[in-house]
Amino acid sequence: MKIGELAQETGISTKTIRYYEDIKLLPAPSREPNGYRTYEDESVERLLFIRDAQATGLTLAEIASILDLRGRGETTCHHVVDLLERHLSDLDAHIKTLKKTRLRLAAMAERAQKLDPSTCTDPNRCQTIAHDEQGTTVARHFQRRPSAHKHGQ
Repeated sequence: MKIGELAQETGISTKTIRYYEDIKLLPAPSREPNGYRTYEDESVERLLFIRDAQATGLTLAEIASILDLRGRGETTCHHVVDLLERHLSDLDAHIKTLKKTRLRLAAMAERAQKLDPSTCTDPNRCQTIAHDEQGTTVARHFQRRPSAHKHGQ
């Protein structure tokens, strides 16, 4: 099948399919004399696996590691479980942070309802956002934190 047919069958754009070829997630297809790519049925299954694995939160590098193991004839169950458990742990930590952030935002919103706008005299800061009830600069709570793992996306 041609790349357009593969894209239609998998719901993955032709641009993404070419990218997956470039980064070796998808083997290079054979070419017709006119240069058109020709894909086998296995490409559909591989792309569907990549899409499903990404939906679980796995990165392209992690997916590549699974495909590499499979390509060498090795089992992947333990590797996949390890990856999923790591992602669960990361997600739990992120949820914990989000819950704390939500509590801070709710407290700020409640506090803001009680503030008198006429007392806000600082031309560079909003009194609602400047400090939380403990006197901590609120902006510090919302700084982007680097990801625990950078495995490539």
